[in-house]
Amino acid sequence: MSIVETDPPAEDVPRPARRRRLFVALAVLMALALSAAGAFWVYSAQAAVTDENSNGHPFTGTTDEITRGDLQGNTSVAGTLKFSGSRPIQAAADGIVTALPEPGSVLTPGSRLYAVNDVPSFLMSGALPAWRAFTNGMDDGPDVRQLEQSLRDLGYFTEEPDDRFRWATTQAIMSWQEANGQPRTGEIPLGAVVFSGGDLRVGEISSGVGERVGPGADLYNATHTTQVVEANVKLPDQQLAALDTAVTVRLPGGENATGKVTAVGTPTEIDGANGQKQTVIPIVVSLDDPVQAVAFQQASVTVVIPSEKREDVLSVPVGALFAITPEQFGVEVVDDDGTTTKVPVTTGLFAGGRVEISGGDIEAGQRVVVPER
Repeated sequence: MSIVETDPPAEDVPRPARRRRLFVALAVLMALALSAAGAFWVYSAQAAVTDENSNGHPFTGTTDEITRGDLQGNTSVAGTLKFSGSRPIQAAADGIVTALPEPGSVLTPGSRLYAVNDVPSFLMSGALPAWRAFTNGMDDGPDVRQLEQSLRDLGYFTEEPDDRFRWATTQAIMSWQEANGQPRTGEIPLGAVVFSGGDLRVGEISSGVGERVGPGADLYNATHTTQVVEANVKLPDQQLAALDTAVTVRLPGGENATGKVTAVGTPTEIDGANGQKQTVIPIVVSLDDPVQAVAFQQASVTVVIPSEKREDVLSVPVGALFAITPEQFGVEVVDDDGTTTKVPVTTGLFAGGRVEISGGDIEAGQRVVVPER
């Protein structure tokens, strides 16, 4: 007799196996339910956003105004604030340095510049350098007139200055020599006076008291007492390097000073930041109020030069622009009812954080959305 084996009835399946099947089924059902709920939530949220943008709710974010007026572009260049007219003060004779001025001191016409072997040299007014001694019988010349004018400014020459070295000139020199404790010779050897167009400020000292020097040795550096800004304009922007152009100078600490271009040099080749040669136009800027820079001996500054200008144009903050396509910009105009409308615009000059815009659906006074940053 053969025996046929069959599966046990369901009620005979072990209880733990039935529990596992039940748990798996419940887990699948819960996953499906959560997935459906999540999809519904995302759809609902998207629908709510879409509805909010289309149901006329007023815009409550940050806005700015479309304005009409002139838009001024600027080009910024790096510059150096420094004292102008740097020149070396040199010894006129061989000997021992016996007197030097203090660094930072200001020398006026009549002041002692230095002394070698206890023989001083003096500062006098004049733009023409001394190239010969002043002696009785010398040829006429503009240097004589310059000496007489300087002596007159100091109170020693009482007649009208001219190009002739005469008795009145000799008398003036002797009076000046006596007042300064010098022998009354009536003559001035070459090197005993140095002419300058104005006061001099003593800079870096090159020699020291007690050192031996020879003729032409540098004793110290001197400059004018006013400061200027030296800067370089790149060759492609050379039209900006024009005399009398009004500029703004950003000083250390953030203060702005006004000035104008007072000198323009010739194209010069310099080493660029990347090590390659570049051609620039040197410019010099004088400050309208030199007092603003008295706190600085020398400093790096920024010179802001006006460039392109657009008159009577509409403009908005640059942040109001958004890209409609890679080639097309637009602004979001806030309508009278508080809703917004995206309007395509054509952009022009970018300057001072604003941008020129034009288009048929925009006008001055409208408000535009400016996203908060």
